[in-house]
Amino acid sequence: MAKKKSILQTETIEGVVIITLDTPGEKVNKLNEALIGEFSGILDKLESDGDLTGAVLLSGKENNFIAGADIEMFKTRDTAEELSELSRTGQEILQRIEHSEKPVVVGIHGSCMGGGTELALASHYRIVSDHSDTQIALPEVKLGLLPGMGGTQRLPRLIGIQKALPYLLTGKNMYARHARRTGFADEVVHRHALKDAGIRAVNRLTKKPARHPDKRSMAEKALESNPLTRKVIFSQARKQTMGKTKGNYPAPFKIIESVEYGYKNGFEKGLKNESRLFGELAVTPESRALVELFFAMNQAKKNPFEKKKKEVKNMGVLGAGLMGSGIAQVSIEDGIHVWLKDQSLENAMKGEADIEENLKEKSAKKIISRFQKDELMSRVHPTTSYEQFEQIDLVIEAVFEDLELKQQIVKEIETNAAEDTIFASNTSSLPISDIAAKAKRPEQVVGMHYFSPVQKMPLLEIIKTEATADWVLATAYDVGLRQDKTVIVVKDGPGFYTTRILAPFINEALLMLEEGASIQQLDKAMKQFGFPVGPVALLDEVGIDVGAHVAGVLSDTFEERGAKTSNKAAELVDAGYKGRKNNKGFYRYGSNSGEKEVNKEIYRFFGGTERKKFKDIEIQQRLSLVMVNEAIHCLEEGILQDPADGDLGAILGLGYPPFLGGPFRYVDREGAGTISDRMKILQTELGKRFTPADLLKNHAENGTRFHD
Repeated sequence: MAKKKSILQTETIEGVVIITLDTPGEKVNKLNEALIGEFSGILDKLESDGDLTGAVLLSGKENNFIAGADIEMFKTRDTAEELSELSRTGQEILQRIEHSEKPVVVGIHGSCMGGGTELALASHYRIVSDHSDTQIALPEVKLGLLPGMGGTQRLPRLIGIQKALPYLLTGKNMYARHARRTGFADEVVHRHALKDAGIRAVNRLTKKPARHPDKRSMAEKALESNPLTRKVIFSQARKQTMGKTKGNYPAPFKIIESVEYGYKNGFEKGLKNESRLFGELAVTPESRALVELFFAMNQAKKNPFEKKKKEVKNMGVLGAGLMGSGIAQVSIEDGIHVWLKDQSLENAMKGEADIEENLKEKSAKKIISRFQKDELMSRVHPTTSYEQFEQIDLVIEAVFEDLELKQQIVKEIETNAAEDTIFASNTSSLPISDIAAKAKRPEQVVGMHYFSPVQKMPLLEIIKTEATADWVLATAYDVGLRQDKTVIVVKDGPGFYTTRILAPFINEALLMLEEGASIQQLDKAMKQFGFPVGPVALLDEVGIDVGAHVAGVLSDTFEERGAKTSNKAAELVDAGYKGRKNNKGFYRYGSNSGEKEVNKEIYRFFGGTERKKFKDIEIQQRLSLVMVNEAIHCLEEGILQDPADGDLGAILGLGYPPFLGGPFRYVDREGAGTISDRMKILQTELGKRFTPADLLKNHAENGTRFHD
């Protein structure tokens, strides 16, 4: 039987033990029980061996130090007590590092997340590489948790409460320049100098303990040193957190509580309290939903068609507007050369300039170097012709939502590109089979639906037709992963999945406006429910003209089921209202205050300025349930392959509240019977659009769930 390979490899140089963390068979290192066991053994040796003066911990992975705690450990523990104990075990190993009489130095290159950051905080000296791949964070809040191995106690004491809270409450990344500026990093060096710098640091620390300079401002020191002013800091933090979360996420408040408790009661009691809070949070429905979302995202990062993919080196993007230039940017960032084509060279070069402006911002923030920015820009090739398209592996069109235009472009690509060039449409609603209807090679036509802004929105919805070849699907999926997207694959049909479930959501908001609801209340109620943007504001952002087009594409689908649809979007477009894009929508834009003001003139299309007050719960149920029900229809019809894709698509593409886990996990959480009953009440009051999907009724009758 083969001996199991160790996670930690060691070598000794002049009395300094170099510990290299390299989990066998994994792309990244994770903190788990096996690693803790091995590390404990090395600490035993460090403490007992008189010839060893200290230790340097490095990673053997290319661009990863530690990706955080292994979330799989959660699956074997069900109770708050068990999960608190897991936290306590992690704290104990880090306390051994912190209290070691021999210095332990960490050299960080690449991603250092969660438990990896907490390990670094417990070490005596932190050296960080100056590379743009180095990102340090405590992202536990994104899983509905708090850092459970001392992070809420050590980070504020190291860099100050006011600097630490934003990292703890948002999980945002700390880059090398921030690590130096805040005092997290004792030293910043080139990635290849980490080992030597670590050895030198150990040798210095054996003679004289490390001094970590306090880099807080005088005002920060004054506020944080006084119990009364500290109370004000925590009070303000709670107020701001409530404004951002609407109280839907318990973790940020527990993080504030944990930090405050530690300052009031001391470090040791702070650690014990942190463990208790960690266990309590880990069993909340919000955390469970966020953890399951994390697993689903990880699963979607694996290309199920990997072996059939074709390598893409050169890509054509047709249309150099906001969407096209965004697609081009996320593609060049993974080494793909992009021919950015538009009708005029001026437009193509404007698209190129937009990309360069975005990369300049990254360079200014030290996320990438100037050299990297120039290297990336060398991969963009503005053009007005199909010259050189014979070398293009994949073409993505991002032009107007016009079927004839898209069909014409397919014909042009088939004439000017290679026989095996893939054609992908970025349409948000037109069936891909219609776009491919006149194609010579319909098996090479696929949908790649991106979300705006492409650089920030994490989802790619790939649409396959009955004719789409497996290798085409595999290649599109691979490109999406290279663009750092979470990918779902759905079956072709009007609106696919995301647009199809968004349409009834927006339609219901328009119907409620016709009934007398106010714009403010609709948006406020749905933000309170957990959406980042209200439905009316979203329609302005997407474009009222786009909304009207989508409504037209999907009207037959909904009217076949007897659903009532609003034609107000089309009326508004005819009157010149397009939303933010022409500064004429439901809101007024361009105010110096930055606050959006309702455009009351638009109420003339909805019965006048006298508005009716609805109960928030009615707004929330009507808008959310039509979306949930449509998602179930999509699963029932085979548009979706499984509920996990439906949850991912709704959350990552449309902003469905993550703490609810997505439409399908929401039904599981509330109970299919409960949701079906709510739908039936609304059906009686408001009509057939609230008729529960047959699949929902089946789950209600049988007491079954969408997820195991």
